[in-house]
Amino acid sequence: MSNEVIEKPQSIVKPGKISIYEPDQEGLIYPTVPEFKSVAEHRQYLKERLVAACRAFALQGYDYGFAGHLTVRDPENPSLYWTNPMAVHFSQVKVSNLICADHEGIVVEGDYALNRAGFVLHAAVHEQHQDIVAMCHAHTTYGTAFAALGKPLAPITQDACAFFEDHVVIGDEAGKVAVEVKGGNKVANAFKGVKAAIHQNHGLLTASRHSIDSAAFWFIALERCCQQQLMIDATGITPKLVPEDRARYSREHVGSDYIGWLHFQTIWTDLVATQPDMFD
Repeated sequence: MSNEVIEKPQSIVKPGKISIYEPDQEGLIYPTVPEFKSVAEHRQYLKERLVAACRAFALQGYDYGFAGHLTVRDPENPSLYWTNPMAVHFSQVKVSNLICADHEGIVVEGDYALNRAGFVLHAAVHEQHQDIVAMCHAHTTYGTAFAALGKPLAPITQDACAFFEDHVVIGDEAGKVAVEVKGGNKVANAFKGVKAAIHQNHGLLTASRHSIDSAAFWFIALERCCQQQLMIDATGITPKLVPEDRARYSREHVGSDYIGWLHFQTIWTDLVATQPDMFD
């Protein structure tokens, strides 16, 4: 899929608002992106959200042995990133066992080893795209199956429109486990201006220029869209696609980094209530 810049439809979002979903009426309970009094407070926030993303992946059944890695860039030292520990189940990730590593793969904080494939892919993306703050990858059932087709998602639903002209299919190094730096660089090359990638014969990757919350939600959404696409393909019936102009309009209002963050807040509040051990 082309990475060319597509002219966006005229927005109906009012001045001063991030999204059409922000309430006009004052005084209502609505999630807001926090502000921080210190770097330490910001770092703790990011670590907690990274853990929540891992727990969300566990609830979705995205575990597959030690495969799967999520990262978020450190707020003080952007050349460092926090990630889940090697060979620890997503459901057992907590603030205390996260590790921090540099782009050379050296663990600078934490007791656990670093996932080599995670380092190769994520370090390359973070290093090449300084605007990307978070990234997610896991070996999921439907995303991995759909990736074998080597084709992009079609705009078959409003949900799928969130990825319309905002994801790429990567053919380079298809099916070859990413344990060499050059493999990570080829994946990183594809992440210019998009939030998701389908790596042929491998699986799904998402990246966010906003938050780990957004990267995690869009990964969950992408896996779901792949499942829906496979189900429709299995019928043998050609689906009616959303017209391109409507697909772009929907992407504009339901496919942004902010909307991904907003969606994740429902997951966050549930995890806070049901899995308080993630803060240990």
